[in-house]
Amino acid sequence: MTKKQKPPIWIIPVIVFSQFAGTSLWFAGNAVLPDLQAYLQLSGSQVLGSITSAVQLGFILGTLVFAFFAISDKFSPRRIFLVCALLGAVANMTILWLATNLFSLLLLRFMTGFFLAGIYPIGMKIAAGWYQKSLGKAIGFLVGALVLGTAFPHLLKSIGGALSWKTVLQAVSLIAAVGGTAMYLLVPDGPYISKGAGFNPKVLLQMFRTKDFRCAAFGYFGHMWELYTFWAFVPIVLQQYAQANHWQANLSWWAFVVIAVGSIGCIVGGIASGKVGSAKIAVIQLGISGLMCLLSPLLFQLSPALFLALLVVWGITVVGDSPQFSALTAQTAPQAYVGSALTIVNSLGFAITIISIQFVNYLAQLMAPQYIFVTLLIGPLFGLWAMYPLYRKK
Repeated sequence: MTKKQKPPIWIIPVIVFSQFAGTSLWFAGNAVLPDLQAYLQLSGSQVLGSITSAVQLGFILGTLVFAFFAISDKFSPRRIFLVCALLGAVANMTILWLATNLFSLLLLRFMTGFFLAGIYPIGMKIAAGWYQKSLGKAIGFLVGALVLGTAFPHLLKSIGGALSWKTVLQAVSLIAAVGGTAMYLLVPDGPYISKGAGFNPKVLLQMFRTKDFRCAAFGYFGHMWELYTFWAFVPIVLQQYAQANHWQANLSWWAFVVIAVGSIGCIVGGIASGKVGSAKIAVIQLGISGLMCLLSPLLFQLSPALFLALLVVWGITVVGDSPQFSALTAQTAPQAYVGSALTIVNSLGFAITIISIQFVNYLAQLMAPQYIFVTLLIGPLFGLWAMYPLYRKK
């Protein structure tokens, strides 16, 4: 295939499916948490924050290790994707046999996060090997696949009595393995595949001296303060609302819906960014999700229909800006160090999610549930402040 030819029609659907399948490992533990707690006899509400943070920490270490050793430069990205999808599936599956206490559970979730570093970022690189001019749109689809993958375990759990929590973990692991295999067999290395810029921590200060890059990175940090904490606590908020309002509903199904609709924000935002620019799309979506943070104490006073409607709007906008922040980071970074820039910004962003998750998890013990999401407003406000110069410029 020459560089002038269009990619085969099946390339982007396979990449999107494989990304969805691999990233379904991310929140698999959260989706079955009540059953896991009962099975392992774990008490206390701190477990949610701990297992979510364990995955995030594993992902941070994984991205740094992959970047430091330039693994995606030494080996075929689709081979890395396959190996990490299989090992991530094994780490997730072995919870059934090796998780005997909180420590072993956290260790297995940490390992899952580590192998996700060979799925989510590597999937981006595989797409970049096939798409050049339309990469922004492709990233929108890929992040949309990440969102669906994150929500998918909740969908499996929503089936209820038809599937036990053990079957949910088994199904997620099987799907992740199938996704990795499909990527390896059906998506050869693309014509635009190239070696990364390499990870160079020495250029950290040099990058952040660039104003536009600093705006994009800080905007992303504000976005990350909100995103994963919102995703982690959506099931808790649904449960608390149901108890407070005597509402009977399939809570796992609605957790799936609220998270999954974020794929709409990613895809539509990716398409719209080609017309109005990534900065404007990012600011608009970040602003709306920030408004939802501000209004969150009112959620518990609304009817179920309005409660769900606002959660759906929040779910769309809380992640719809993510592809645009990735695009802005790549566009504003010094071109010789794009690889280092993306690695550093992603690692710092996921480190922020750990702080945010633990902070909100702690506050949840001290205040009524309807007020915990107000603290997430810190992120959007900071991100909007940081992005304002870039918004006006673009």
